[in-house]
Amino acid sequence: MAAAKLSLGPILFNWPAERYRDFYARIAAEAPVERVHIGEVVCSKREPFQTEVLVEAIERLEAAGKEVVVSTLALVTLKRERKRLTETARDVEGLVEANDVAAIGALSGRPHVAGPFLNVYNEATVAMLAGNGATTICLPPELPLASIATIAGAAQGLGVGIEVFAFGRMPLAVSARCYHARVHHLSKDSCQYVCDKDPDGLDVDTLDGQKFLAINGIQTMSQTWSGLAADLPRLAAAGVSMFRLSPQTVDMVAVARVHRDVLDGRLEPGAAMERLATIAPEAQFSNGFLDAVAGAEYVRHAS
Repeated sequence: MAAAKLSLGPILFNWPAERYRDFYARIAAEAPVERVHIGEVVCSKREPFQTEVLVEAIERLEAAGKEVVVSTLALVTLKRERKRLTETARDVEGLVEANDVAAIGALSGRPHVAGPFLNVYNEATVAMLAGNGATTICLPPELPLASIATIAGAAQGLGVGIEVFAFGRMPLAVSARCYHARVHHLSKDSCQYVCDKDPDGLDVDTLDGQKFLAINGIQTMSQTWSGLAADLPRLAAAGVSMFRLSPQTVDMVAVARVHRDVLDGRLEPGAAMERLATIAPEAQFSNGFLDAVAGAEYVRHAS
C-alpha cells in the first residue's frame, strides 16, 4: 500500500479568505499529501473573493513540494463561466481538473484530472477520458468495490490512475438553483453569500426530524461523511492508486496523517476509524456504497 498516494480535494464550502490562507499554509507545511486541488468547484460567484489568496496558496504549496491541481466548476452554465474555463485550460501550466463535460473539450489533448462530478461508471468512459488526456480519474463516491476494481483494471491498462473519495461529505448532485439562498428567502442573484453561514454544509432533515442530506449553495451532499480509512487496504488491492480527502472544518493535517499511517502500515485500519472519530466527533461516518448497501451505513470488516 505504500505506493498509494493521498490528495486533498478542493474546498467545496464558502470559507472566508483568511481561513483559506491559514488552511493552505498549514497544509503546505505539515500535511502528508502528495497532491492538492485548489479552486472553486461549486459557485462561480465565490471566485472573486478567493483569487488573490489562491495565487498565494499555489505558490506556497508548490514551494513545499506539493503537486497542485487547479479544479474547475462542476456546473458550467453562464458565458462568463465558459470564458473562465477556457482561460484556465489555456493559461494553467500544471494539471487542471475537469468537473463538467464542458471542460473535457477545453482540456483535450493535454494531461489533466477527471474529477468526481464527471460520473465515470464504466470502462468505456475510462477509455474515452484516457484518450482525451486524463491521467487520473476520481470516481464518484457511490460506486461499489466490485465496480471500482473493474474500472481500475481497465484504467491500469491505459496508464491512468484511479482515485477514490475517501473522507468528507460526499458530493451527490449540483443544480442551477441555489438551495442556500432559498432557505433564507433570497434569490440566487442576490444570495448575500449566505452559504458562508455553514462552513461544513447545512443539514437537511426529513419532516419527522431525521437527518437526511446536506446542502452547500447549489450542491447536494451526503449528511454522513465518507470514512474509508479502514477500507484503504481492500481499495488499494482493487487497484486504487490515490485517495482523496475533502476539506472540512476539522484538523485536516491530523486526518491526512491517519490515512498516511494506514497506507504505510503504521496504523491498523480499525484503529484509524477510532482516531478519526476523535478528530471529527460530530461527524457520522459511512462507507455503505462500497458494499452495495445504503450509502449512509457504516459496514465494519475484520482488520
